[in-house]
Amino acid sequence: MTIFKNYIFLLILSGILIITSSFYSIDNVCLSRQEVELYNLINSYRNTKGLNKVNLSKSLTYVAQIHAWDLAENNPDKQRCNMHSWSESKKWEGCCYTSDHKKAECMWFKPRELTNYTGIGYEVAFYSTYLSDHKKFSLAALQAWKKSKGHNDILINDDDWKGLRWEAMGVGIYKNYAVVWFGDEVDEETKADQCF
Repeated sequence: MTIFKNYIFLLILSGILIITSSFYSIDNVCLSRQEVELYNLINSYRNTKGLNKVNLSKSLTYVAQIHAWDLAENNPDKQRCNMHSWSESKKWEGCCYTSDHKKAECMWFKPRELTNYTGIGYEVAFYSTYLSDHKKFSLAALQAWKKSKGHNDILINDDDWKGLRWEAMGVGIYKNYAVVWFGDEVDEETKADQCF
């Protein structure tokens, strides 16, 4: 009986390791229905402003999904650290991103750190504890970003972002977090499958 229990334990452990290691592989990137919905909502909003549709980026989606997971599981956004912060990991450099933007490079260079994407990445992030409906969550994220001038400027390339043209976008949603990354360089890794 003990051998059987040990065997079951090893099977469960190996399953957990496979799931964890596959999560950290860009080869396994796929978008949930909710992530596709948020991607489409942002492009529809941009369209109302006469802006280009931003291509889906597999690399930036990978970064977005990892960051949404990191925010939900490791909570680096505590005290003075905002949602652009990252926990310490063997896979990436951690940092506390503060409102004075002193550690902006920690965010900007995450795509280079985690993928072959050579451009700089810019992120918008959203958190909510009260929305369980997937469609409402994506819409609430977009509405929150539209109401915040700094976030809205990134979405529609206004003000400080006017001189840039977004060529790549990645989306990650995990638990109560939605994260979207933009880049002004084309991503060679454009093929991100849907998980559904």
